[in-house]
Amino acid sequence: MNQIADLVQIDRQQRRALRVAILGIRGFPNVQGGAEKHVENLACALAALGCDVRAIVRSGYVAKGRSATWRGIRISRLWAPRISGVEAFVHTFLGVLSAAFSRPDILHIHAIGPAFFTPLARAFGLRVVVTCHSRNYEHKKWGRFARSVLRLGERAGMKFANGRIAVSDGLAKNLSHAYRVPVRTIPNGIDPPRRRASTGILRAFGLSPNRYVLMVARIDDDKRQLDLIAAYARLRLPDWKLALVGGADYSGTYARDVAEAARQNPGVVLLGHQNGTALAELYTHAGCFVLPSRFEGQPIAVLEAASYGLPLILSDIAAHREIAIPRARYFAVGDIDALTAHLEEICASPSSEKLAADQCSGLVACHDWHTIAQRTLAVYCDALSGNKRAGLGGDPPAAKIRELS
Repeated sequence: MNQIADLVQIDRQQRRALRVAILGIRGFPNVQGGAEKHVENLACALAALGCDVRAIVRSGYVAKGRSATWRGIRISRLWAPRISGVEAFVHTFLGVLSAAFSRPDILHIHAIGPAFFTPLARAFGLRVVVTCHSRNYEHKKWGRFARSVLRLGERAGMKFANGRIAVSDGLAKNLSHAYRVPVRTIPNGIDPPRRRASTGILRAFGLSPNRYVLMVARIDDDKRQLDLIAAYARLRLPDWKLALVGGADYSGTYARDVAEAARQNPGVVLLGHQNGTALAELYTHAGCFVLPSRFEGQPIAVLEAASYGLPLILSDIAAHREIAIPRARYFAVGDIDALTAHLEEICASPSSEKLAADQCSGLVACHDWHTIAQRTLAVYCDALSGNKRAGLGGDPPAAKIRELS
């Protein structure tokens, strides 16, 4: 019990809250991206546990006039150039300098690119926890130099952090094996589904209930929207449409190709980034959900779609298999013939492929944000205590969680 009493360095006379600074994401609320959604919800859950949370975000993604606090989280806007491959690098450097000045108890860095600056943060005497959301250097969009920098970021984060987290078991095992360090698996979370009986938003998008295929992902070559459009174009189902939710981070050739393919196929509807009520309505009434990605960490969109009970067609990659959604259909990346066949079978009888209510509720329970925040807090405690097994220790008892708040 003496060790537990020493886990968090707080002034018990003043009952000072654990101060956490979060760095590495573009921003929130409602900023596109899996890591962004993860941090938005994690920050809220940590604040609910009594932590003093500060999110260091990029000025281009959070409006200047927005309040400095949001749901109890302090939002700090820092400038970053809106240039792919440079934006995250510059912003994280500035963010580490800011954290060195404000002296949080924990600096939580998200993603392996920003983790490049873990040694600098440690040199400033900060306690650092790094979350790896995916091995980004496997993305096709990066050139040789960018991939080298991302690999260095991964190595720096794993070697120099006080605590390490990965969002999937496979990712955690790969990182632990590669760098001989303990890595804790803490998955992405989801909110309980907000099923909507209304269809007003749906009809404004030109969609009919249970007569559209849904994909939710940023417009990116690794997400392979063009494969799905090609498969949809082969379907002989004129009353079905394809709804693509998500925008491109930067204008580029692939985004233009997707827009052109949509123009050539009238049933394809590009909806851009959606969230809140609109996204809930799209999930509620979709006929099926497809994610044909070449590469993923742990896709929140798949978890969300499954929580609504939607039939799933997923590319056959480790990240999708590991989630182990009952009755999900898989196809080899790029196999448009197989994808088309799956679409034809599901569209013929979508209701027969839906997940049962107990399967949906079980999935939500396994990805509960409050539990995820508690487990993250356990990693913080190990990092503050200097525990060499930081990231692998058990969850703190409920009494300890209350003490931290």
